[in-house]
Amino acid sequence: MSTAALTSPASSGTVLADLLPTATTATRARVRDAALVVGGAALTGLAAQIALPLPGSPVPVTGQTFAALLVGTSLGAGRGLLALALYALAGLAGVPWFAGGTSGTGATLGYVVGMVLAAGLVGALARRGGDRGVLRTAVTMAAGTAVIYGVGVPCLALSTGMSLGQAAAVGLVPFLIGDALKAALAMGALPAAWKLVGRRG
Repeated sequence: MSTAALTSPASSGTVLADLLPTATTATRARVRDAALVVGGAALTGLAAQIALPLPGSPVPVTGQTFAALLVGTSLGAGRGLLALALYALAGLAGVPWFAGGTSGTGATLGYVVGMVLAAGLVGALARRGGDRGVLRTAVTMAAGTAVIYGVGVPCLALSTGMSLGQAAAVGLVPFLIGDALKAALAMGALPAAWKLVGRRG
């Protein structure tokens, strides 16, 4: 007799991670969830190593924010928030997986905190179908991105002594085009993943 079950793609409140085979015992389910959380943190840390410095800005262009939003959307609010919290705490403790292989505190720590909150938000929106269509995904990604900058930019201003306007000029404006491209990728990838699992289901 099988010890695993596959969640229906049509289930209300389902995120992509819920479609993985899940063990029928509580212990195995916790092990699976723990593996997803650790994997989400590791994926974010790996994506953060794709970092390009911007002249005049202490904030580099990275794959970190895109990974954080995908992790939150795919894992759901609880697991997504835990994955990014693990990423943040491990980086503060010395794991060199913040942008460019750094760790600890710095001018960009506010963005990391914003990613933790954003992962929870986009995960909650995904449970309400926020990743199942192009327009819904665009709104979900925009909401998550707004949270990241909403925390990151003021923290950048505080840590560097810049005004809020100066911090926005160097820590927000240069990234808008790149964020639009990342959102476009998500708008294609996430709904396509749901269509794929829907056909298989």
